[in-house]
Amino acid sequence: MVTGHVLRAVKISALATYVPPTILDNSMLSRMVDTTDEWILKRTGIHTRHIVDKGMATSDMGKEAALKAIAQARLTPADIDLIVVGTTTPDMFFPSTAALIQHKIGAANCWGFDLAGACSGFTFSLSTASQMVATGRHDRALVVGADTMSSIIDYTDRATCVLFGDGAGAVILEPATEPGLEIIGFEHEIDGSGGPALQMPAGGSLRPATHDTVEQRLHYVKQDGQTVFKFAVRKTEEIARRVMTKHGVTADDVALFVSHQANRRIIMSAADRLGLPESKVMINIERYGNTTAATIPLALEDAIQEGRLKKGDLVLLASVGAGFTVGSVLLRWAF
Repeated sequence: MVTGHVLRAVKISALATYVPPTILDNSMLSRMVDTTDEWILKRTGIHTRHIVDKGMATSDMGKEAALKAIAQARLTPADIDLIVVGTTTPDMFFPSTAALIQHKIGAANCWGFDLAGACSGFTFSLSTASQMVATGRHDRALVVGADTMSSIIDYTDRATCVLFGDGAGAVILEPATEPGLEIIGFEHEIDGSGGPALQMPAGGSLRPATHDTVEQRLHYVKQDGQTVFKFAVRKTEEIARRVMTKHGVTADDVALFVSHQANRRIIMSAADRLGLPESKVMINIERYGNTTAATIPLALEDAIQEGRLKKGDLVLLASVGAGFTVGSVLLRWAF
């Protein structure tokens, strides 16, 4: 381990994802609420999303992604010394989902915690864990972004039920071994004034569960779509541009832009403002919907499978989520 104040370069050494097998497509939703496949595709770009079966929770999906990532890195669970889980839908308030995943994968030599960053859960968790490894206090960190959004979605509310799906992604962070193939930097911010625009009103200490909160359907996601859309377009561009400027990067330098997959129009509007052509933009929202903290790892894995992401590529990540939370990470792909 490194001592003192020397910071190590940190890389993503493995990536894996998991989505439950059950698919909910637009035609199925059109039989549940007043909507159509055409309406959903035009406004969101989503065609299908994966939904857990009864009894599967966030920690179960996180476990599957984590075990695959650990194996891909040629490690064992015992090698992991830190787990950070970005999630909005923990199995329960406590114990933490990180603790549940730790137990399920048999990682006996680590500690960890959950990070509540909503749709920025993965970028926030990635940056947090990378700093732990950079200081030398930890050598191998597991970062999981996972959400079971179907557990908090009102399938009578057309404005929200068409947007979300379930899924998980996991990466392993280790000290970088090749110069430059590393996490270069990050920029994050929060703006709590945006809280009312996207929230689950009940279930916490302010409005504990009661007959009234259940009857009023306050334990589901509530969203002011227009407010969220405008903020997301503006802030996705701003936060991405901030990290690019800080590190002297131009749109020409970026090989792949992977934004949180909330809405195709949001992603492309931000990309256009950044001067990034569609050929450099990864979009897979049509297959998964908005899986909150899992969207970026799911998009990264699809980019690898499609041959659009390779070793040495400069990758720009960006996210905007409830809170509001805003994040961006710049890295050079290491495998």
